[in-house]
Amino acid sequence: MRPLVDTHAHLDDPRLSGDLPGVLDRARAAGVVQVVAIGTTAADSAEVLTLARRHPGVFAAVGIHPNEASEAAPGDWERAAALAAEPRVVAVGETGLDRHRDRTPFDLQLSMFARHLELAHARDLPVVIHCRESEADVIDTLARLGRPVRGVLHSFAGSWDDAQALLELGLHLSFAGMVTFRNKGLDPLRDVAARVPLDRLLVETDSPYLSPHPHRGRTNEPALVVLTAGRIAQLRGLAPAELARATTENARRLFALPDDDLL
Repeated sequence: MRPLVDTHAHLDDPRLSGDLPGVLDRARAAGVVQVVAIGTTAADSAEVLTLARRHPGVFAAVGIHPNEASEAAPGDWERAAALAAEPRVVAVGETGLDRHRDRTPFDLQLSMFARHLELAHARDLPVVIHCRESEADVIDTLARLGRPVRGVLHSFAGSWDDAQALLELGLHLSFAGMVTFRNKGLDPLRDVAARVPLDRLLVETDSPYLSPHPHRGRTNEPALVVLTAGRIAQLRGLAPAELARATTENARRLFALPDDDLL
């Protein structure tokens, strides 16, 4: 199954950055040809951009995660936003909403989400959206914009109704290792992964988190996106190569990734 694009990886996390050449070598050997490295703070955003400048096939998304917004220092938003103009930055985010954790007051999350959406629109970049137990809030926020939103709901974990609403708003949906977990309770998520239009489907690791079966509980890395893609291909009754071709085309179109800048 190749080539594949891991559309969401936290390459600056010490669990990956400590052996980044090895991580990228294993990704390349598995057939992963490009990785979008995700910023979650102003400092992280600068770091993933540095990694993208150093490593062919790596690109950066810059922003402040909703769970990090309350810890942002004065000037952090401006520093993160300024990076959006830099070459090799292909998206704004990770932004979004999170009702699972209470680290950031929800009003502040909404305000920061709105800033990211406007920045992405102004820079003509896609937006990378985090959503945890807040699908209705994300849908409502995007619907109020009154225009389609170019971007991705990453590590999708909602219902088919949520998926339909987000697709209608213009988003792609990306799936991580959860679709491979053996929990019967995740069968509805697998059903969504099987039903999303093929031209709006993406795959990711969210590494170092959400390692797919049979690596669950261990550090995830971009090479393992192959397992997630393989499971989705099985769910959809597709050949793995066909699933890989479609999701890679989708990622390159959404993030404007060149087809000759590879790991």
